[in-house]
Amino acid sequence: MILTYKIKHNRDFSDELLKARRIAEYVVAHKPSSSKLTSRDVKHLGLKSVISNQIIRKYGRNKKIKKVNRVNLIIPNQGIQIKEDNIIYISSLKLNLKYQFTANFKKINQIEINNEYAFVSVTIPENTEYEPEHWIGVDRNTTGHVVVAGEPDSGKVMKLGKHAQHTHNKYKHIRKRLQKQGKYRKVKQLKNRESRIVRDLNHKMSRKIVDTAKSDNSGIKLEDLKGIRKNRKHAKSFKYSLNSWSFYQLQTMIEYKAKLLGVPISYIDPAYTSQKCSRCGHIGDRNGKQFECPACGHVDHADVNAAFNIALSPCMSQSSAERDVLEGSTDTPEVAMA
Repeated sequence: MILTYKIKHNRDFSDELLKARRIAEYVVAHKPSSSKLTSRDVKHLGLKSVISNQIIRKYGRNKKIKKVNRVNLIIPNQGIQIKEDNIIYISSLKLNLKYQFTANFKKINQIEINNEYAFVSVTIPENTEYEPEHWIGVDRNTTGHVVVAGEPDSGKVMKLGKHAQHTHNKYKHIRKRLQKQGKYRKVKQLKNRESRIVRDLNHKMSRKIVDTAKSDNSGIKLEDLKGIRKNRKHAKSFKYSLNSWSFYQLQTMIEYKAKLLGVPISYIDPAYTSQKCSRCGHIGDRNGKQFECPACGHVDHADVNAAFNIALSPCMSQSSAERDVLEGSTDTPEVAMA
């Protein structure tokens, strides 16, 4: 499995990044013959050939790129050395990077560097999946607790992220006020701060769920929410929360943490999980966070009932989101694990 970690490098690479951009622009300008370009063709721009070749490959083989925006420095595996004390050394940039992530990686695939961070792509060995004795259903919400996880066999329930909605609303109102005042730089800073809070929250919730599943020898079931953002039936407030609290970021974190520990992950059809009774399967009455079944009389917290339904539902085939995280990519530093 391929994961990407980011490390703050504390160096000024503005000159090198400018040269990298010029190389990318040169490659794009010389299409379709760019596939024949080598570092010799851009030697006059002054960037090390080991980095130039990677930029030429990236921008030369992508026929869809017509305009260059941000260009990172790309260092391949052969330009990277692993030293003692968790140090990565890049000789072409004379850069030492201290890493804190797991040291049991098979190899470093490549490193991309921008103004602030180095994005280190590593191949991590995968643990063999065990046969689960139980399943934990994970219900993701936009109100109340962000996540409610339940295991029907034992009745164990985890409610996580209680204060998430309060934090979201707080930053939403502050940004709205600042936008009216025209303080757009401050709005961007607040948005970045909220994103960091969300990422930290998702890391903690995903770790709790995966560790619990591992200790109980359980698997994890998630709703396959592909396409839910495009569903016009949802209220605007629901869609806003769905995007702001990054359901897919949480899903990705659960997936890669589970894969590292060998915890099985499966997906189920989300239809009726919040409406069915987890005891008898009949459609019940939901009023806010209260669920009641008129057929069998079962009363429960609506999110707990949904989590149990997810755990009890039959598995679908592997989802596209799961395939993406398992296959990994060395060209996507944006999904770095901090």
